[in-house]
Amino acid sequence: MEILVRSAQPEDAAAIVAIFNPVIESGKYTVFDSPFTVEAEREYIENLSARGIFHVAVRLADNKIVGFQSMEPFATYTHAFDHVGVIGTYVDLNERRQGIAGQLFAATFEAARQKGYEKLFTFIRADNPAALATYQRQGFEIIGTARRQAKINDCHVDEIMVEKFL
Repeated sequence: MEILVRSAQPEDAAAIVAIFNPVIESGKYTVFDSPFTVEAEREYIENLSARGIFHVAVRLADNKIVGFQSMEPFATYTHAFDHVGVIGTYVDLNERRQGIAGQLFAATFEAARQKGYEKLFTFIRADNPAALATYQRQGFEIIGTARRQAKINDCHVDEIMVEKFL
């Protein structure tokens, strides 16, 4: 599949929500538990921090957005973490295992280096082995497990912490 990875634009909000909300509603892949509105997503894109990165993967055959990846600074309350970014990756449930995430990672890693990031960090649900494998293929290493970190539908979920040095 030929993919173009580019920066997200406010007009991408509906396509992003169309990917994100089914992932959220499945209750399986993320700790987000409430669907997003197109307006909220558009506002997020418009107000992305100067050091934030938000990429979309566009399938060239039909110009459809099939995935997205965002990264923000780990913390803004101190400069001690300026080198650390928190990353999240989402691919359309019907388009997985086609190399989309890998292309998003490549673009985000390059943009992150250009913005002065040295390390990326995220949490992955322990019951999502496919996501963990995807991150590990990109060079992320497991650094620990946060037990009972999330509570989804009254069930506790562990989250695996991973990091990658750029």
